[in-house]
Amino acid sequence: MTTISRRGLLGAFAATMVTAAPTMSNAFGLLKGAGDIRRIRMYNGRTGESLDTVYWIEGEYIPDALKEISYFARDWRTNQIKTIDARTIDIAAAAHNLMDVNEPYMLLSGYRSPKTNAMLRSHSKGVAKNSLHMKGQATDLRLKSRSVSQMFKAASACHAGGVGKYSRSNFVHMDCGPVRHWGA
Repeated sequence: MTTISRRGLLGAFAATMVTAAPTMSNAFGLLKGAGDIRRIRMYNGRTGESLDTVYWIEGEYIPDALKEISYFARDWRTNQIKTIDARTIDIAAAAHNLMDVNEPYMLLSGYRSPKTNAMLRSHSKGVAKNSLHMKGQATDLRLKSRSVSQMFKAASACHAGGVGKYSRSNFVHMDCGPVRHWGA
């Protein structure tokens, strides 16, 4: 006879949920909308990979899900992996819930190796020398169904980390660094 733990049952239930109920969270600042079950959905047009995972249940991160997210958000140019800070995932998940959207994020950039960051910096003045991407603390995200302004407002409403609006490039930067906002 197989015994199913409460955590296992919750995990199975959470994996089949379409949306998590938006509630207040005390995990990192006031991440409104993060919920007691947190899920992140993304795809990467560069690698063709998709991710749809529950990474938090009732106040606890799921280590295997966080590893899956870190692999997904690796530097695709060098195939290097760095642990993605769970606070950054929380901000993206909370903003996603606030926008009330089912579409997965398109991940443009997660972790960046120093080599990749230097290469991007040589081609664009919008790339920071000490980018939080190199620490696994930042993501650049896009949604087809929401404007950059809508995404920026949702991420800013979380009052956690940095939020950059890149309207000309059609993406929003979200990080778990100091609270700040920028962009045109």
